[in-house]
Parts: sequence; C-alpha cells; structure tokens
Amino acid sequence: MAWGRRRTADALPEAVRSAGVPEGDRLLAAAQDRLTGRWVLASRTRVAVVGDDADVALSRRWLEVEAGTWDPESDVLRVTWVGEGAPTRWSFTGSGARIFTDAFRDRVQASVVLVREVDLGPGRKTRVAIRKDLATRELQEQVVPGRGNDPEDSELAAEVAVARATLRDQSGLPPLSA
Repeated sequence: MAWGRRRTADALPEAVRSAGVPEGDRLLAAAQDRLTGRWVLASRTRVAVVGDDADVALSRRWLEVEAGTWDPESDVLRVTWVGEGAPTRWSFTGSGARIFTDAFRDRVQASVVLVREVDLGPGRKTRVAIRKDLATRELQEQVVPGRGNDPEDSELAAEVAVARATLRDQSGLPPLSA
C-alpha cells in the first residue's frame, strides 16, 4: 500500500467509513472536500459523501456517474450524474486527491460495458450505454440525450432505437418489446 493511501485511510474516522461503505464492500480511496469538510469515499460499488458526524449526504452507484472531470489547476473534481443537470463539485488537495481521482476513473470505467454515440450533427447527439451495477452485476441500459436535442427528431429517435437494439443484443439483454 502506498504511503499516501495509508495516510488518507488512517485519517478517515471509523464512523465515516462505516456510514459510507456498505457492509461487504471495500473502501478504495477517501479524500476530504476542502469546501465542505465532508469525506468523499470511493468503494468498490459506490461513491459516497459523509460528514464527520457519519451523516451520509450522498451515496450513489458508479453507473449513475455520467462523467467526471478533474481540473488540476483548481484541484476540483466536477461530476455529472445521469439524468441530472447540475454537477457536483469536490475540491481535494494532497495525496488523497490523486488516489481518489484514480479510483473514481477506475470505478466509472468498470461500470461501462458497452457504449455507442449516435451523432447526427450539432444538437442531434445521444449516448446509449450498457452499464453494470458493480454490487449486483446487473446490466442496465442508459440513454443520455445530448444538450439541445429536439424531442420530436424522428431521425435521431430511429438511430437511437437501432443503437439500443444493437447494444442490448451484444450484451445479452432481452430485446425491447415493440
């Protein structure tokens, strides 16, 4: 275990670890958000935000993460969630930042089974993915429309339907009923 990882894990209060890591799961990394003072935990199956009082402010499955962007200039990790507009921001410093962001990237990537981008030009994009719940191994389909998509765009809808059918077939999920 790296010195930085041990130091971060040692600083984490046991009550925070117990509240943020489900029984049977394993903590991979922890970093303290310098803006709120809360701990951000990366376990094998979830990402959680927990205060020193063991109050769980957030606990989400990795497949719910749409994207994460680390800005090393500001030490801010910006996370967007599937189906939600407002991103979450955490600010980390020290050795815990690198360890956490590496674990974050690894867990998000581990949840992605297949992905296909349907791109018909500006304002006509949708991402279709098959993601895995890392706790149950269950596969789930996600359709994430791009910004500015016209809900009445029948050509885009047809291409998305083809992508969904293809990915469902490739992953072994049952076909959609007509």
